[in-house]
Amino acid sequence: MRVQKFTLAALAVAAGLSLTACQNDDGAARGGPSAAPTNASPGGEAGTGGPAGSESPGPADGAATAGSGRGPGTGGKAAKCRTGGLRITATDATVGGDEDRTVAVKLKNTGSGPCAISGFAGVDLRTEEGTLSAKRTGEPVVAGTLKSGESTYFGIHYPAGASGGTGVRVTGLVVTPPDETTPVALAWPGAASLPVTDGSGRPVTVGPVGSAGQGGAQ
Repeated sequence: MRVQKFTLAALAVAAGLSLTACQNDDGAARGGPSAAPTNASPGGEAGTGGPAGSESPGPADGAATAGSGRGPGTGGKAAKCRTGGLRITATDATVGGDEDRTVAVKLKNTGSGPCAISGFAGVDLRTEEGTLSAKRTGEPVVAGTLKSGESTYFGIHYPAGASGGTGVRVTGLVVTPPDETTPVALAWPGAASLPVTDGSGRPVTVGPVGSAGQGGAQ
């Protein structure tokens, strides 16, 4: 009888230990998934800041770009010469024996920096009969740059009138620099009159800037 009771007691203790072990295993299995969201939460918050956020361009990057001063079309080229930055004068430059007479127009850069100039100026002669526009010659255009204080010239060519004869009296000269719309009115330094023709005579012509080298115009 004692042996039987001891055996039953031993079986009861073993059954209790097995039950406790099963409960512990079950609890650990249930506790595993619940721990995952707790660990994920700090990781999600770190993803919104820290090193990942510093990779996006900040205000300092934008300011550096804006302050570079490099805009489209600059390229370090000189700005075009404007009427307000030029001193324009005209003088008689006729050379004895020439078939046509010549007026040399001088354009001096009075600005503080260089300016680019090329092409044909607009030239109008004011006469008693109205305005006479000079026609462009076929000379090639050469691009040029004037430093501050430098000058360039172009020539106006016109037919000589008959000595002592009558003609159309010239009362003034109007010059508009290339690529400009603002003209300058000057006194006409050439012959007092142009010969009267039926349209078949030689016209008044103008050469491109840089086509004349007379230094007489001051």
